[in-house]
Amino acid sequence: METNYSLKERNTFHFNINAAAYSEISDPEMVREFIMQEPSEFTQILIIGEGSNLLFRDDYRGHVIRSIDTSIEVISESGDYVLVRAASGVKWDDFVQFAVDNGYGGIENLSWIPGTVGASPVQNIGAYGVEVKDSIENIEGLYLDTGEFFHLKKEACLFGYRNSIFKHELRGRIFISHVTFRLSSNPSYHLDYGALRSRVESKRAITLSTIRESVIEIRKEKLPEPDEIANAGSFFKNPLITETHLSLIKQNYPEIPFYKLEEGYKIPAAWLIDTAGWKGYRQGDAGVHANQALVLVNYGNAAPSEILDLAENICRDIKHKFGIELEMEVTIV
Repeated sequence: METNYSLKERNTFHFNINAAAYSEISDPEMVREFIMQEPSEFTQILIIGEGSNLLFRDDYRGHVIRSIDTSIEVISESGDYVLVRAASGVKWDDFVQFAVDNGYGGIENLSWIPGTVGASPVQNIGAYGVEVKDSIENIEGLYLDTGEFFHLKKEACLFGYRNSIFKHELRGRIFISHVTFRLSSNPSYHLDYGALRSRVESKRAITLSTIRESVIEIRKEKLPEPDEIANAGSFFKNPLITETHLSLIKQNYPEIPFYKLEEGYKIPAAWLIDTAGWKGYRQGDAGVHANQALVLVNYGNAAPSEILDLAENICRDIKHKFGIELEMEVTIV
């Protein structure tokens, strides 16, 4: 354990903030030892992965814990499916690469998403018509308040659009140690999004590998690398609205793109922000990326408060222009 530890390289906004304590662990028993110690100097515990979906308001006065367990094991194969258990410290894109290399389908559309396996169910990450919940079998970890281990089936995780029980009832209360995925050894392909389909069809063949290649190409064209321009990826969720609300917006914006879902109509937040004139906006070192309006960036020395002020100003403007309330996708600490 290190004290007064700089988190500048542990958050992709690269804010120069410190944690009162920081530890890297390779076994969930180590977390249990930390929380069962009495008396505890640090009453707050924050579990992080790659720091790609976090916005620290200020120094963190508790204990930041990061898993460095990168083990992956195939635990069973049956018929058309295979169960793969991955530790929470595995980089998400490394896991996607592992699946594709072994011919396991289901998560190839989720290529090049930053973060770790342990963070993936919290946000229920998704892209190009696929969500990680579609492939999750169960989740293991422990409760931070009691030190007891848990084993949750997919159904108990209350997955929704960019949502899960880990963002609500269990927020800040658990450490995810492993996620088991049910992947397909006889995969079908998800190419519902036109941009992805056309890119894949321009390749030599439609395979897991060419889908992965295409997704990476598209994401690299749109999204800045955090090591080049500090950012936390998509800052806002794509909002869901009713058919009546969509009809009202169409009166002034007939070109508005949308995707019909069971629960309503999903509107691309990037389109809303771009149409409202925020794309490429910059004030000081806080700005909206020039190629992707969903991404707020720190050009060097922006303070957390400046990024939050910018986000709140965007939210107010979208509410005023479209009657839509944007929700931030990043976790504010």
